[in-house]
Amino acid sequence: MITALLVANRGEIACRIFRTCRELGITTVAVYSDADADALHVREADTAVRLPGAAPADTYLRGDLVVAAALAAGADAVHPGYGFLSENAGFARAVQDAGLVWVGPPVKAIELMASKTRAKELMAAAGVPLLAPVDPGSATEADLPLLLKAAAGGGGRGMRIVRELASLPADSKAASAEAASAFGDGEVFAEPYVERGRHVEVQVMADNQGTVWALGTRDCSLQRRHQKVIEEAPAPGLDDALRQRLHDAAVAAAQAVGYRGAGTVEFLVSADGRPYFLEMNTRLQVEHPVTEAVFGLDLVALQLRVAEGGPLPAATPPEPSGHAVEARLYAEDPARDWQPQTGALHTLDVPEGPGVRLDTGYTGGDTVGVHYDPMLAKVIAHAPTRTEAVRLLARALERARVHGPVTNRELLVRSLRHPDFAAGRLDTGFYDRHLAALTATGTPGEDSARRLAATAAALARAASPTGPVRLGAWRNLASQPQTRSYRSEPDGTEYEIAYRTGRDGVPAPGTGERVVTARPGTVTLESGGVTRHFTVTTHGDRTHVDTAAGSYAFTALPRFTDPAERTEPGSLLAPMPGTVVRLADGLAPGAAVEAGQPLIWLEAMKMEHRILAPAAGTLTALHAAPGLQVEVGVLLAVVQAPTSAPQSAPQEETTR
Repeated sequence: MITALLVANRGEIACRIFRTCRELGITTVAVYSDADADALHVREADTAVRLPGAAPADTYLRGDLVVAAALAAGADAVHPGYGFLSENAGFARAVQDAGLVWVGPPVKAIELMASKTRAKELMAAAGVPLLAPVDPGSATEADLPLLLKAAAGGGGRGMRIVRELASLPADSKAASAEAASAFGDGEVFAEPYVERGRHVEVQVMADNQGTVWALGTRDCSLQRRHQKVIEEAPAPGLDDALRQRLHDAAVAAAQAVGYRGAGTVEFLVSADGRPYFLEMNTRLQVEHPVTEAVFGLDLVALQLRVAEGGPLPAATPPEPSGHAVEARLYAEDPARDWQPQTGALHTLDVPEGPGVRLDTGYTGGDTVGVHYDPMLAKVIAHAPTRTEAVRLLARALERARVHGPVTNRELLVRSLRHPDFAAGRLDTGFYDRHLAALTATGTPGEDSARRLAATAAALARAASPTGPVRLGAWRNLASQPQTRSYRSEPDGTEYEIAYRTGRDGVPAPGTGERVVTARPGTVTLESGGVTRHFTVTTHGDRTHVDTAAGSYAFTALPRFTDPAERTEPGSLLAPMPGTVVRLADGLAPGAAVEAGQPLIWLEAMKMEHRILAPAAGTLTALHAAPGLQVEVGVLLAVVQAPTSAPQSAPQEETTR
């Protein structure tokens, strides 16, 4: 019996495995890099062991350190999770050589499937359909397009699509380098690239008694950079004959290598319905929750049971029920080439309820760093039908509060509601065709919704219990119209919101919306006869506005532009709104002035401000005159200094 389990991984999957361990009464042990010292998986574990360093090569990929950590913590078993060392036969062997239980398949099975090139040869002998490999050295135009793939590992690393022969050498070199960095093995192979193919896989679970379960199909076709974004079970649109063929091929693949534990056999299904073996992942998959939801199983619990030598509960798996869909929430910007995002994650709140599950390695207050995969969480929905599951998942994501780095949340919602996805028209080129439309901004309806959200942000700020905003010596008058400007993130659209605060202290926007309530954290507006609620949260200069229909992030822009940011040397600008009350005696264009000499007196809110000459020189322009009312940033005068004399910024002094 396993009593203490070390998870040789981090983040979401470590937390997921710990959850099952707690239910089974198993003590948990985490390992962590310096970058993960305060990570959620460390906080949730009963014991944690430090792996000095931050880079994966120095920490989570150091099998010797992980085994030593297990022994030091008193663990009697090791679960590899996914990624890192999960498909490393040498690590599995080292775990067993140390007298620890390996929660994974036999070392021999990992070795046979670790190299995709060798795995394909084995599958061909077992009668599993596959694509014929192509020798990159002798490839011709007729072989294009080609897909370069790392022979070891997965997750889209070490993959390249080659459409021109001239780029083949460079792409091969790049793919090999990426594979070597990610998996310690730079071997790369080539095979035909199937346009508009579907990525369909079969979850298998096998025990030591020869029982192999085929736990239905999953569709994982929606991918970016060859990494999955949305997965579902069962795969939609497959006829019974094709499903059975996939199940039979997956069982044959598992039996061919004497498999034990959880594994996944992946296939490419062409547009005309022909399946081709891609690879077998000898580990738990990121998308395993959709299979768990449909079959009512805990795959981690079954892994532990099999690792302890126990049989599967029955000769055949339970009957599936309903449909499940999973979305991966990433800290990344899809509109900017999927650039990973980092920084403080202030809030992560996904509304859970019947049929909705959240698997995550983060909580609000954590930091998204630069060293690891940017996946924040997986959100899974299960319902009786596919349509209901998709709707439930889209709504859960839409209602989520995610404050911090830019994420792909809006893309996920739009993807789930796209007509092609709704109709089950799925293939790996989905984002190649639709990404521009899915990330488009500035549509009339969207712009109106964002402006209304910005209005709520401004009203919440105006209702702040800290009182009116003061800038230097200038104070907002409650009876005067006010403005506040915001930049929408990440698209950069700017919104200027005007409002007026009445004697009752309630701010009212200048665009006609009726304010039902306006408090620092909540605003309710009636617009066009429709009442909407807004939750407003501010972190530094970033304001997040959450609504029932989506969430918006804004950066508050300075209320008054710093004059120094947009002036030429020698320009004297009004530092605030006010009235020119007097000028220096004899001040006129052509007059000589001294550095620091008071030139213009400006009055604002019963305070007098002296505008000083920035340097000695000649007054070349004068736009100010007594009695003139000016706004912030208005050009008052220009002092031209001799070319050899340095100039400083315009100065102003305040006196009462």
